[in-house]
Amino acid sequence: MIKWQEIPYIIICLFPKPHIMKYNQTEKGAFIEKMKLKTKQFAIDIIHFCDALPKSQACRTISFQLIRSATSTGANYRASCRARSKAEFRSKISITVEEADESQYWLEILQGTQVNFDREELKNLLLESSEILAIVTKARKSVSE
Repeated sequence: MIKWQEIPYIIICLFPKPHIMKYNQTEKGAFIEKMKLKTKQFAIDIIHFCDALPKSQACRTISFQLIRSATSTGANYRASCRARSKAEFRSKISITVEEADESQYWLEILQGTQVNFDREELKNLLLESSEILAIVTKARKSVSE
């Protein structure tokens, strides 16, 4: 009987263009660690970005939601890495997908406003959130197959 943890994940990587790579166990472990760092750094970058936003009621509300969803993305990704079963992994990675998507939503809301903030940083955060969302969505899909 094959254990699901022994099957290499198929992960989408965003280089010049998206493509699918298959990782062996060593590469998979390295990729997981990189993703943990990537989601953690995303949360930290969001916190710094939100701290620089104007202190209006709208920005405070969006900041609260954005920080909550960005930090939850990393926390739930880490939880999915410690899953004890395929079903638990799918559940945790599904929450990660939802939180990453919500983070992207709040960034898009800010993009549509006339609020004065660093638009270049917003562009970088949108790119990062898109990459994270694509990776965790593919991880969830590969578990379902």
